[in-house]
Amino acid sequence: MEINSVGIVGAGQMGSGIAHVFALAGYDVTLTDINQESLTKAVALIDRNIERQVSRGKTTPEAKAKAMACIKTTLNIADIGPSDLIIEAATERETVKQAIFDDLLPHLKPHTILTSNTSSISITRLASRTDRPEKFMGFHFMNPVPVMQLVELIRGIATDRATYETLLAVVERLGKTAASAEDFPAFIVNRILMPMINEAVYTLYEGVGSVKSIDESLKLGANHPMGPLELADFIGLDTCLAIMNVLHDGLADTKYRPCPLLTKYVEAGWLGRKTQRGFYDYRGDVPVPTR
Repeated sequence: MEINSVGIVGAGQMGSGIAHVFALAGYDVTLTDINQESLTKAVALIDRNIERQVSRGKTTPEAKAKAMACIKTTLNIADIGPSDLIIEAATERETVKQAIFDDLLPHLKPHTILTSNTSSISITRLASRTDRPEKFMGFHFMNPVPVMQLVELIRGIATDRATYETLLAVVERLGKTAASAEDFPAFIVNRILMPMINEAVYTLYEGVGSVKSIDESLKLGANHPMGPLELADFIGLDTCLAIMNVLHDGLADTKYRPCPLLTKYVEAGWLGRKTQRGFYDYRGDVPVPTR
């Protein structure tokens, strides 16, 4: 089927980024959240980010104007029910995602495709609680969405071929590249990335290296653009911990046991850039290692 209208649940970093790329690609976008301030901030962020693309010659002022005109916001989740495609981009907690889909179900059109931007949670399990598991998929964008080229497409056990092909065409229209992943914990990217980050935290926890030496070693020794602890702060330490717990619970292998130091930082509320403190302290002009 052809997708024209897109509803996005969650106006945070991922939701606003997803709205950005869909609006630039000409889709009618409705962004919903439980907080008006979040919606207002999301639209302002999208405006600034597209303006940055204009200044770099990656798009035009006319395209920006058209994209911004494509975006609507609402506090009422029922308003996005008639959309052709719905993308849930809420916090990485299964109970929250389930509640969102429960609220959406009475308002959906028969053809509406449901997707989740989850980075680790079972698509089959999320789909099973809806009335359309055959029209449900994982639609995992990378952060920051306007910059990153990859989108993971994850089929649940019941997802039909037509739904997969429809989303494949959507990814192509967005100008991104799709990678098909099977529905196992954390899929492809985070199945590989998060244990690396967790091992970096263990390396810090065990005193093998400092925050600075660990990050510099991976940047200069493995040619990574960002050190693993810096990257963890960018992603959010709560998100990293949630994904490690999904891997540990889902695969029952001790190699996925979250590092106690990662848990401690999350308990302290030091979640990375979004709280101004994580493995680095961001409250000054220059980030300073916290260990």
